[in-house]
This record gives sequence, structure tokens and C-alpha cells, in this order.
Amino acid sequence: MAEALTRPEAAALAAQLLDALPQTQCTRCGYPDCAAYAQAIALGDAEIDRCPPGGDEGIARLAAITARPRRPLDPGCGSEGPRTLAVIDEAWCIGCTRCLEVCPTDAILGFHKRMHTVIEDHCTGCELCVPVCPVDCIGLEPVTPGRSGWAAWSAEQADRARRRYDARRRRLVAQADRPAPAVAEAVAAPDPASAADDGAERKRRIVEAALARARAARPPASGT
Repeated sequence: MAEALTRPEAAALAAQLLDALPQTQCTRCGYPDCAAYAQAIALGDAEIDRCPPGGDEGIARLAAITARPRRPLDPGCGSEGPRTLAVIDEAWCIGCTRCLEVCPTDAILGFHKRMHTVIEDHCTGCELCVPVCPVDCIGLEPVTPGRSGWAAWSAEQADRARRRYDARRRRLVAQADRPAPAVAEAVAAPDPASAADDGAERKRRIVEAALARARAARPPASGT
């Protein structure tokens, strides 16, 4: 089917598929975002069974659009379950900002070396912030017990998450496109590679020092 599609037809199909995805931008499908997954399905490069947040209902929606048979969720992508909310243990947060860098909807508020917190209404439960935290201070709490897939996520929430993701992506593109400093300023500035190395080393020392303080403050294990 996909091989017979013209480029405009494939683009139109990808737009329909994108509208049917939950917009959590969790990447569990193996693609960088929901739009990339929708495009891969439209081109025949991906199956319709790779979206755990959409669950079985999401697969049914994709099957109806593509006229493909329904199939079980691919276990390699995860499992369907209640929607979760990221929660930061503020007592252990060291303000490293790594979670801010990966959050697809800018749902985490914080500054370098300052405590971070999650804006609940903006969190999609994508889980991307959990593995990047160096002190394991981010956990996931179920917020829709007994409800999963589209039963735990509304079209309104998906639309809001999509708008926030698009706004974040535009902001990052604008930052990357900012003009370089004037030549005179560049000549006076230190070597960029050297400055980057110094910055990375300084950040490493800050994180290591914070980790050491956290370990020292942690109560001893019972029986020791």
C-alpha cells in the first residue's frame, strides 16, 4: 500500500496518523517523536504496534487509518499501563538541569544548581527524565489507576502536549540559528573548544561534589 502512495498522499496519511497518536513524545516506538513515527508508518517502514502510551485503542485507531490488521502491542517497545507523572524528590535534586534538556514539553521548572520541580499539567509521563538523573531523584507515580492507553489520556491533553512540544522545538531551532558573535569578539574570546572543555570539566566537578554531599547526608543503612 505505502509503495503506491505519491508524496502528497504519504504526507496526508502521515498527518492523519499523527493526529491519532497521543503526543507523549516518549520515543519508545524507536523514533525521535510522534511525527517521525507517523511518517514511518505512512511510508511502510514501521508497524502500527509500537506505541505503548496509545495502547490497544491506539493500535485500533492506526489500523483503521491504514487499513492494516490490528495486532498486539510490540513488547519490545514496552507495555500498556496507567499514565504516570514524573515526581522529583526535591531534597535530593542537585540542579544539574539534565532533566530540563530532555523533557519534550518543558514540564520541568528549574535552574542550574537550583531545585527543580515538575509542572503536573504539562507532564506527559514520557519517562525520558528518569534515566538522565545522576542522583536518581526522579520517580514515576501512576495518576490513572485502572485506566491505560487512550482511556487515561484525552484528545485535549494530546493537543496541548503537541503544542508545547512544537513550541519547544521552535525555540531550540531559534537558539541554534542565532548569529555568531562579531569577528572581533571571536578573536578576543578564548578558544571555543578549550572553553567547552573547561565548562564540561567544571560541570563534572559540580555534579561530583553534589553527589558527594548527597551521599554524606544519606542516613547509614540499618545494621551498620
